[in-house]
Amino acid sequence: MWISRLRRVRRTIMVLGVANFLVIVSGGVLTLVSESGCDSAGQLFPLYAVCLAAAVKLAAMVKVGTTQELMAMTIMDSPTQNSLQRKLKYKTWLWWTRFAMVITVLQFIGATYLMFRVAKYVSRDGLPRNCVLDTRGWKQTLEVAFLITVCFVALAQCFTGSDILQWRSFYATQDDAWKAHYQEVFDHGIREVLCCLGRREYMGVIEEDEVCSVARLLGDLVSYRASGTGHLEFLAGLALLQHNSQYPESYEDCMEAPAFHLQEAAMLHKFAEAAYTGPLLDVGRNPALFLCTWICRQGILTPWSRKWRPKLDGDNWWRGHAAAFLKFINFPAHVLRRGRICREKCKATYFVVVLHYLRCVVIAVRGTETAEDLITDGLGRACSLTAEDLDGLTNHSHGMDPSRKHYGHSGIVEASRDLFMQVEGDPGESGSIGFLSSLIGDGCECDGYSIRIVGHSLGGAIASLLGIRLRCRFPNLYVYAYGPLPCVDSEVADACSEFVTSIVLHNEFSSRLSYGSIRRLQVAAIKVLSQDPKADTALIFRLARRFLSASKHQRENVEEKTSEEPMLSTIVNESPESLQQEDQIYPIWEEAEAEMQQDVEEFINPFHDMASVDNPVSQFMETVPTREDDDDDEAPEMFLPGLVLHIVPEGNNMSVPIWRGWPTCDVTDGYKAYVANRESFKELMVSPSMFLDHLPWRCRHALQKVLESRNLFFDLTSEPDIV
Repeated sequence: MWISRLRRVRRTIMVLGVANFLVIVSGGVLTLVSESGCDSAGQLFPLYAVCLAAAVKLAAMVKVGTTQELMAMTIMDSPTQNSLQRKLKYKTWLWWTRFAMVITVLQFIGATYLMFRVAKYVSRDGLPRNCVLDTRGWKQTLEVAFLITVCFVALAQCFTGSDILQWRSFYATQDDAWKAHYQEVFDHGIREVLCCLGRREYMGVIEEDEVCSVARLLGDLVSYRASGTGHLEFLAGLALLQHNSQYPESYEDCMEAPAFHLQEAAMLHKFAEAAYTGPLLDVGRNPALFLCTWICRQGILTPWSRKWRPKLDGDNWWRGHAAAFLKFINFPAHVLRRGRICREKCKATYFVVVLHYLRCVVIAVRGTETAEDLITDGLGRACSLTAEDLDGLTNHSHGMDPSRKHYGHSGIVEASRDLFMQVEGDPGESGSIGFLSSLIGDGCECDGYSIRIVGHSLGGAIASLLGIRLRCRFPNLYVYAYGPLPCVDSEVADACSEFVTSIVLHNEFSSRLSYGSIRRLQVAAIKVLSQDPKADTALIFRLARRFLSASKHQRENVEEKTSEEPMLSTIVNESPESLQQEDQIYPIWEEAEAEMQQDVEEFINPFHDMASVDNPVSQFMETVPTREDDDDDEAPEMFLPGLVLHIVPEGNNMSVPIWRGWPTCDVTDGYKAYVANRESFKELMVSPSMFLDHLPWRCRHALQKVLESRNLFFDLTSEPDIV
């Protein structure tokens, strides 16, 4: 039994356990031989402290290993049941792990203090002046070995991780076990983050809630561990996948985006961007001075002007979010009629603006900015759409089959239902009308005005579903969604094309982000990794660093270009050239060739030549639906809503391989916009610009460039609203 347990222990942990034991033994011997010659117990204190810390660490390692085994066995007994016992076992293991980490920190401090005392009690002539150090022969050799072992333990434990046993020795290739394990990891991690942010209502929850749903989804997405793939190996697979990807070389056969939609989308984009009234927008645009910029936008320095600012639900006492929104759009306070600042799951922050000179009411919905918004994003499982959700489609001739069941992104559907109740709501028993009806209804202040609903990212998806529900009540309604998430099934997405436009910038990830696309990306990455016979370990670590870091050069480049242009109008000459997008595909190993030639030891890919259907990679791939499995009622594919406009760069292609590096990837000067097929956005595009393209100010910059190339313009500043 003990032999089988020892086989589960990581080799690095065995080495550290032996090293800690040697510290205890050698320290004890030195203590015994030095006590007779020491006049003060203070001289022996560093020795006592280091030995005691090593003993406690050794005991903590045993306890962590025991609790880790109990947790793994609990998961193995019922991997598909989310039980209280499993949560308690995980918390017990987690707290013992953290206790061991505290001991590691104390060992590091103790080793540092010991070396300081050694240096202090060594005289200038190199002779020791301490009873512990004043030894000769075998004792001196023992002292040197003791000091070396103490330093080795203190440093090595900082890089070995907290796991005592190998998780794979328990779970092997069992997909359900790996999913359950990572579900507990994500569930507890999300709750702790929310608790640190002041949302204590999420802690201690045992029953099924939104956090459990998000954790289960994230656990499913890390299930590639069942194929024997590590996290860094998966990143290497992404790099190889990006290297082998084929990007469309030309858009000659595609129709150019309608001019009117481009003009109106560019004009209204600033409202979607202004909805980010928190510090996130300022952190992205001004990483060095974001705090000063945010304080200025929030109006903290001018609290006396509070009484002139609109009062919004959930705003702070100085009405800073209203001030930030108005300052960004550069409009007076009276145009902002209603809004809500919300920090709850499945509830959206929104602003309602009345533009009299345009005879238009604009509803701006904020995208992802808080932890609760991330939970809404993570509730990506499909849910059924009710007849009320599809009011704007079923009551008109849109070619939809009313008898067929339709689906949507569950978190976005719930948020759009709540937002509908906020801006319109259902009439009560007293026959009262909603806010929009009281504003735009017959004989009201804005009688005959049009409605424009805009939003970026999560806000764009919520705006689309809100527009679908409001369309039957307000026919003169249109929705512009910038970089939205796929949120409805194919039939609903096609049916709302008359009044919904989704705008996608180049390779941005959010418009391709769905449960199905991530699962297919996992399969593709593991498959391409299994087909490559060799992979350099240096490549994997450099890839992880580059893939998870942002390019300061790119960010500053686009901000400089945007700041030089007028915000509200652009007039340039037409460019007659048609777009010829040629991808510059470089060999992914080219930059590392010199390093690979110098490496003596080569890393051999463990998945190469796995042709049998019984290997873990093949078993994992069989569990993932392909892109043709759209008829699966349990997991229907989500699509971008409405008419899809794809903005792509001219000239320099930004889809260079990750390995070539982001610092050399310049922002292109020109863009073109085309009507795209939503089927083209079913797969995630692995690209260095996939995250940067999602930034809202980059979309605004690209829209302005498209208008310049087509000699179009827009002007939002007119009578008499601008003061």
